[in-house]
Amino acid sequence: MSGFPSGVAVVTARDDDGTPHGMTCSSLCGVSLEPPVLVVCLRAGSPTLAAVAGSAGFAVNLLHSGARETAQLFASGDPHRFDRVSWTAGPHTGGPHLPADAHRVADCAVLHAQPMGDHVAVFGQICRVTRHDERAPLLYGLRRFAAWPPA
Repeated sequence: MSGFPSGVAVVTARDDDGTPHGMTCSSLCGVSLEPPVLVVCLRAGSPTLAAVAGSAGFAVNLLHSGARETAQLFASGDPHRFDRVSWTAGPHTGGPHLPADAHRVADCAVLHAQPMGDHVAVFGQICRVTRHDERAPLLYGLRRFAAWPPA
């Protein structure tokens, strides 16, 4: 699938103690318009997946073209990643928002989770979308990052 470019997101959630968790994800897509549902595929056994399952909610931070370092940070497994980025988490968010790095954030409620190989497909109903930035989306494909080209 490396030859199929896609947008880049950081999926975030908080565990029972309120600790933030997050991971870079390029395996996501829209499923339904009514109701608005998306699916993200998260690595089985990841702390982020455990937080999503435990909290029954998550946020999908759709990264903008200037957020390559954040995408790499959240793909790295660095346990202190939230100490290295600006984030917010209000009482009505599915998970932490990365306002300096995301052009949009979708807060979701978990509808269903389906194990598949070494990942779990998590279906989330979109409860709210927040605009943070107007920059072009960050893309990933052929093992490299790129910006959406200008029109």
